[in-house]
Amino acid sequence: MLVANKRRFLQQSAFALGLLACGHLASPALANAPARLGPVLSVQQLAELKSAVKVLDIREPVEGEKKVPTYSAGHIAGALSAPYSAFRGPKDNPGALISDAKLSEVVQRLGLQTQDPIVVVHSGRDATEFGAAARVYWTLKVAGFKQLSILDGGLKAWVDAKQPLSTEEVRATPSQTSVKIDRSQVVTTEEVKALVSAPDGAGAQTRLIDGRPSKFFEGDVKHAAAQRWGTIPKAEHFDQERWFRPKSSQLLPAAELSAVAQSAGLITKDPTVSFCNTGHWAATNWFVLSELLGQSGVKLYPESIVAYSKAGLPLANEPSRATILWRQLRESTGI
Repeated sequence: MLVANKRRFLQQSAFALGLLACGHLASPALANAPARLGPVLSVQQLAELKSAVKVLDIREPVEGEKKVPTYSAGHIAGALSAPYSAFRGPKDNPGALISDAKLSEVVQRLGLQTQDPIVVVHSGRDATEFGAAARVYWTLKVAGFKQLSILDGGLKAWVDAKQPLSTEEVRATPSQTSVKIDRSQVVTTEEVKALVSAPDGAGAQTRLIDGRPSKFFEGDVKHAAAQRWGTIPKAEHFDQERWFRPKSSQLLPAAELSAVAQSAGLITKDPTVSFCNTGHWAATNWFVLSELLGQSGVKLYPESIVAYSKAGLPLANEPSRATILWRQLRESTGI
């Protein structure tokens, strides 16, 4: 009876779907039920499901100074080219959410409807690439899409598994879908300002989690679009790369994800705000905590440090004025 009850509970939980999708638990039923996609799919599962889902290839059509083709050189058969940049803000604030109207245009061009089962595929080069998929997943989720998944390991895992590629361009029949972003799920700079200025111990404490590498958190380096160095006061550091297998864009097994979160004190009932430089690495922390580990109080601050650093607000770990001047001199002269 206890085993049966436990199985029933797992089947009903979002985290269980994530486990199933990662291939940690066998589930023939999942392969026959694309409407029950978990947050992550294995290569094998996508191979079985790809004719029943819409696959978004979020690589830019060309990459690097030499403009090397990506999508046209080979993609998962049936995948739509949906460049990450189409979901991002301007160069001076890349993490900014695009407008409802612009997102609706993107969705319509891709022929998407909110009830479609959608799998987001990134290049798979490294953990940072997973962040792009997580950010697209988050954007679609707050816009009302409910059947979303990410291919674990991205296109690299697909190729490594010797799955076939296609060079045939896929053109979607445009949809009429109009979307509206749920702003209650989007943390703003003004809200972060209020969190920073709130006295300690005043009601429920919201945690701020900085998902960047330690050199950003410590104020040693900054994003090119950020105005200043450092992190948001009261922030805790948790590098999003800790969720992944070494030098990989594949997530750790489910039990290890849970153990990492427990050891870092990230399993909590406290409201949590995930941020980074531009809401990219932070999207990974949000994804693992919210979608895989069931932490319902986690929200994303999409504009993150780039916007915060331009708002004249206090920063922690900000270097001295002399250090800042020296860094600016080095940047301008190349010395």
